[in-house]
Amino acid sequence: MKCPYCGYNESKVIDSRPAEENNSIRRRRECLSCARRFTTYETVESLPVMVVKKDGSRQTFDRGKVLGGMIRACEKRPAPLASLEKIAAEIERDLQSSIEREVSTQSIGERVMERLRSIDQVAYVRFASVYREFKDIDTFMEELSKLLAEKDQH
Repeated sequence: MKCPYCGYNESKVIDSRPAEENNSIRRRRECLSCARRFTTYETVESLPVMVVKKDGSRQTFDRGKVLGGMIRACEKRPAPLASLEKIAAEIERDLQSSIEREVSTQSIGERVMERLRSIDQVAYVRFASVYREFKDIDTFMEELSKLLAEKDQH
């Protein structure tokens, strides 16, 4: 590891410990030339997942956008932010572990709705109404009817 102070290419590791919920390793290093210390982080290299949007354009997956959509759907609802963050992390992990390097916004939306349904049904309907682009009250009522039917079965 190159020293950020003097540019020397050799350093020794003084301390290593897990960081960011065991997703990386924090290392304290000491330069073998100038003896100054610095910190590095080691993470697993992950290939970007590309999201194919409705118009055919592509962009890299952004967990923040998924989380933002769920937060808007859960506005003024009792859904805990920690649960929403967990869902976003689960979806990102699922996509990273998938063989596919491209995923449609439709697939991501379905994953979000599947998980939101169990947390807050009102938030689920809100998210679905934007995501599925409900055109009129009939489409909205169909989705509510499905929810009610499921609730009656349980």
